[in-house]
Amino acid sequence: MSPLAAADFTAPSIDYAAISPILIVTIAAVVGVLVDAFVPRALRWPAQVAVAILGLAGSFIAVCAVAHTHIVTAGGAIAVDGPALFIQATVALVSLASVLLVADRSPEVGGGAFVAQASAVPGSSDERAAAGYGRLQTEIFPLLMFAVAGMYLFPAANDLLMLFVALEVLSLPLYLLCGLARRRRLLSQEAAVKYFLLGAFSSAFFLYGLALLYGYAGSVSLGAIHDAAATGQHGDTLLVLGIGLIGVGLLFKIGAAPFHSWIPDVYQGAPTPVTAFMAAATKVAAFGALLRVFYVAFGGLGWDWRPVAWGVAILTMLVGSVFAVTQTDVKRMLAYSSVAHAGFILVGVIALNRAGLSGSLFYLLTYGLTTVGAFGVLTLVRDPDGEATHLSRWAGLGRRSPLLGGLFAFFLLALAGIPATSGFMGKFAVFSAAISGGATPLVVVGAIASAMAAFFYVRVIVMMFFAEPVADGPVVVAPGGMSAGALAVAAAATLVLGVFPQPVLDLANHAAPFLR
Repeated sequence: MSPLAAADFTAPSIDYAAISPILIVTIAAVVGVLVDAFVPRALRWPAQVAVAILGLAGSFIAVCAVAHTHIVTAGGAIAVDGPALFIQATVALVSLASVLLVADRSPEVGGGAFVAQASAVPGSSDERAAAGYGRLQTEIFPLLMFAVAGMYLFPAANDLLMLFVALEVLSLPLYLLCGLARRRRLLSQEAAVKYFLLGAFSSAFFLYGLALLYGYAGSVSLGAIHDAAATGQHGDTLLVLGIGLIGVGLLFKIGAAPFHSWIPDVYQGAPTPVTAFMAAATKVAAFGALLRVFYVAFGGLGWDWRPVAWGVAILTMLVGSVFAVTQTDVKRMLAYSSVAHAGFILVGVIALNRAGLSGSLFYLLTYGLTTVGAFGVLTLVRDPDGEATHLSRWAGLGRRSPLLGGLFAFFLLALAGIPATSGFMGKFAVFSAAISGGATPLVVVGAIASAMAAFFYVRVIVMMFFAEPVADGPVVVAPGGMSAGALAVAAAATLVLGVFPQPVLDLANHAAPFLR
């Protein structure tokens, strides 16, 4: 390098304290890889569980420690502000609950979901052992932590290149995690391939949009794009196409219609704790990124993208609700439910005001915790071949196991938005923000979609408590200590945020302004 080039280069200033939550989970992921490489096999599972829990707990504490930080660091690439920290705290909570569900799936507690099965594999026992069958899949923990690191970075990215890096960091581990269900290997591997293709489409659209926006603004910074759009000519082709392609890339990640088509297949094929993690944490992080991009970079262009967003939100709410009614598999029903909830959260995004931002943040917290709880209950209802997810197998389950049936019913009622649950307060927050933002017709459609969604939730409750139990019904497995803790926290949060939501609503409202 010439002396002149060396003199012109200045390393960006980085506030390591502000980005400490991201650093902690990344270090925990790297430590998890080292544990798999050097710790004796018999100790790997508990060691990985400890590293993951400590990493997530430490990152949550770090988020709380920097709660009042508002700074743009790393050369303007990362913004540490209220919305980013709120999203990071939410991701930490739902990821911790998901890790607790995974931790109780080892053979010692009768789960075995993350143990490579040897029974259907040809060859001698030595050959099967050499291929890895019969071993704990402890790599799930570092993969989860790497995905969490990407999810922490995604809503904090302040330029499009950093946003793309975060998108890939969170997505690549998820492709592998989807394929770890060994009892249903073909279905799980199909889910992994489909999720990889969805991710590839998302990345391709996002990169093309990034290139067009760079050509328009001469910068990938969200603030610079906002300034260029504010001073440029309205209707500029590069700007409009860039907004559309970036939006499509992000809509793939949140599972909005019509970009949702393989999401139910992915959720059904992946191991259920991984499904809980994807349905909650991935959606939370993706919405955090979408909110930052459209509020910071395109906030002054609502007349350009809001009409299209109206159509996407309406289609997403209706498609998720209608298709969920037709499902006979409880896991697929919850998958389509997550699609409908993406539409409800989009109502808050479209409001394009402070109330819409704070309402969306609150909704993401309530949705994430309730969703993890609902999928956590699914892991406890099992047939000899694995989890019993067909709706007919749940007949009379609430009469045979009132505690589990009541807990699942409570989570379903929260997802339906019944009063005195967190789901009701979340919908109230985004719907009231949309009304104040002039989107009352959208709220009417949302109310209709909510009524439709209530039908398929109540149908499961009726099946559990009012149908005759099947003679060879599934076994309800007692949860391990960690799973029980995760379910208890999810249930308590669902109740408390429905009855006493104001402190968290105030916190979300205080966190609402974005930094540019």
